[in-house]
Amino acid sequence: MKQDLLLNPTGRRRQVPVPASPASRRAGLRVLGLMSGTSLDGLDGAMCDCQPDHVSLVRSWSVRFPAALKRRLRATAAGETSSWDTAQLHHDLGRYYARTVAVWLEGQRVDAVGLHGQTVFHRPSPGPSATLQIGEASYLAAAVGVPVVADFRVADLAVGGHGAPLAPLFHEVAFAQRGHCVAVQNLGGIGNVTLLDWTGGTVRPRLLAFDTGPANLLLDLAMQQHSPKHLGYDRNGALARGGQVDEAALSRWLKFSYFRKAPPKSTGREMFGESFLRKIVAEKPSRSSADLLASLTEFTARSVVESYRRHLPRQPERIVLAGGGAANGFLVERLRRVWGDDASVITSETLGWPSTMIEAAAFALLAAYRLWNLPANRPEATGAGRRVRLGKIVE
Repeated sequence: MKQDLLLNPTGRRRQVPVPASPASRRAGLRVLGLMSGTSLDGLDGAMCDCQPDHVSLVRSWSVRFPAALKRRLRATAAGETSSWDTAQLHHDLGRYYARTVAVWLEGQRVDAVGLHGQTVFHRPSPGPSATLQIGEASYLAAAVGVPVVADFRVADLAVGGHGAPLAPLFHEVAFAQRGHCVAVQNLGGIGNVTLLDWTGGTVRPRLLAFDTGPANLLLDLAMQQHSPKHLGYDRNGALARGGQVDEAALSRWLKFSYFRKAPPKSTGREMFGESFLRKIVAEKPSRSSADLLASLTEFTARSVVESYRRHLPRQPERIVLAGGGAANGFLVERLRRVWGDDASVITSETLGWPSTMIEAAAFALLAAYRLWNLPANRPEATGAGRRVRLGKIVE
């Protein structure tokens, strides 16, 4: 028998037997999903009521990382620290998660937590693939007194997948529409698309998903390193809006081999992070910060749209924008302009989902699937040889 665990202020477990059966799946689980993304800006939490074919948002939280922790995460993700430093950060971040979540959840009912952790390395195939998400889950399990599901990506790698993207399961449950072809475009640090083609009377939507390339990551790095005030991000794209796009440079960037590569594929900071930004800044050191931001915003918009035209077997009628980039008015404006009249472009808020909570909610649902012993990866998205259960349960 599984245990339904109710949090109380002491952190002790109150155990209520729940049979591990199809009936218990229909009853659902209340799960807190936790996500800290490639941009390294902070932690998002989405408490969701989950069933295998339905998910709803109960409550959400967000918190910015303390400056010192953010510096350590950035240095580790950039490969600038020792194994000793990385090991210490793995545990310190786990304790940070535990402290933060214990405050969020005090006195509230929750059955489990889905912890993505912080990605500090991601190199998919070809070649020997590897991914690493840090933030030791044992501290969180001890603090909140419920099972924590963590380390989701490696099971997919082990059967030949990229370990990404993993959100398509959630996208299908939350956004697929029978009789329609819908794309969900996440604009986190890295952009990714999930195509949900539910036309032609199929039982389930035909699905394809892959990383489209950079999104907020390059924009945030450029803002932090090259803007006059070194702010964390370009609010609503205000600085980019005042710049001029370097079309010659943009043409070169769009020829990068990743964009031509056919799915399944995934990418990360290693490809579109600090080293990429250093190269493009070195190309033209005299470029103003506004021009740099304008060019990178256009790079994101065009790389997304060209990925659709090059790799999607069917162009969507509707595109749902999610992730932090959906709040960047200038980026959304450029995406709509490049797409033109080919599709209706909306944000996930229109459908009742805060754009910054989609990935956290996805890991709530993935954790529920693990506790139900159901496979949750989509081989058509990750390239895995078969469907597998994702995540390790820490109690």
